Amino acid sequence: MPLSPFFEKLLSQAAALGRPALSAGTPTEARAAFAAMRGLLGPGPEVGAVSDLSVPTRGGSVGARLYRPEGAEVGLLVYLHGGGWVCGGIDDFDGLVRRLVCHSQCAVLSVDYRLAPEHPFPAGLNDAVDALIWAEANCAALLGAAVPLSVGGDSAGGNLAIAAAYMLRDKIALTAQILFYPVADCAMDSPSYRAFGTGLPLSCADMAWFFRHYADPARWADPEISPLRRPSLAGTPPTWIVIAEYDVLRDEAEAYAARLAVEGVAVEFQRATGMPHGFARMATHVDEAAEVLKQAGQALRRFSEAHSSTP
Repeated sequence: MPLSPFFEKLLSQAAALGRPALSAGTPTEARAAFAAMRGLLGPGPEVGAVSDLSVPTRGGSVGARLYRPEGAEVGLLVYLHGGGWVCGGIDDFDGLVRRLVCHSQCAVLSVDYRLAPEHPFPAGLNDAVDALIWAEANCAALLGAAVPLSVGGDSAGGNLAIAAAYMLRDKIALTAQILFYPVADCAMDSPSYRAFGTGLPLSCADMAWFFRHYADPARWADPEISPLRRPSLAGTPPTWIVIAEYDVLRDEAEAYAARLAVEGVAVEFQRATGMPHGFARMATHVDEAAEVLKQAGQALRRFSEAHSSTP
């Protein structure tokens, strides 16, 4: 299927303006460019309540935002945003998270984990792990009742979600993973890298730049950075995952989903045709993105309710 006309137009406008790639400058410049996109995203729907709070971690504390639906929650999702471990924050994913809340009837705790290169691996991952442990311990205090806990994220945030869930598999009960086009390997040599490595929102050069800022190259193949390198994925919670057709990460995310299925993990997998990396944030403008977020929310609710009904 051809690339979505909305994204074709967006890329053409960026090229006409001579807008540089995120990887063309410094992390500070990349963060400013990432934040400048907020006006294009449009507002998300209203939810029951929103509150900013601080989550204690081994590194001190990180900011977080708790979104609650109207009515009683059926679950709690800890969400880890994308941005290549270098860019992004809670405000950049506000609309996406609000849609998940509305479609899932779950509360979402969006975590402002520490970013590289100021805080390289494993700082962001440690924050993700600590936020999940804290969320489990404080769920009843936050929501008024204990509910099933899940983890989710997109792109680099999906990578952190995968790593944190596996690390905690014997320590806390996670109901599900909700993943949007996660980073799953450091090889950067798959057919999707070769096919979509230039001219799209996420390039080969961008990914190499992100990896270099996140960790020493000697660590890239660690399973906590490249989960496809893990000998076994057993113990991973049930997973819902979507990949984008026009995305360098497509093949590795698809391979991760296939590995889970082979190892007996319940997986719901889909490919968003015509979509590039990062498309889910554009739900205000792209019907396919809005539909994917609806399906993600419905899956999260289904996983959470099934967990609650299990004796």
